[in-house]
Amino acid sequence: MTSWQIVRLVAGTFILLSLALGIPGSPIFVSSWWLAFTAFVGANLLQSALTRWCLMESLLRKLGVRPGC
Repeated sequence: MTSWQIVRLVAGTFILLSLALGIPGSPIFVSSWWLAFTAFVGANLLQSALTRWCLMESLLRKLGVRPGC
């Protein structure tokens, strides 16, 4: 897997999990505050699209993950 595939996989997982934990109708609802985590992940995705820099991708590259799309 390339670094961008891992970033997208982790971001998608975080968003779906935080929605499941934050929406009152969910069977695994914990608190509405989990929706703040969803907003945080979305804001980071927006920031990385605008600046073309992603902290997670930088960390993955330092760990030896292959860069690319």
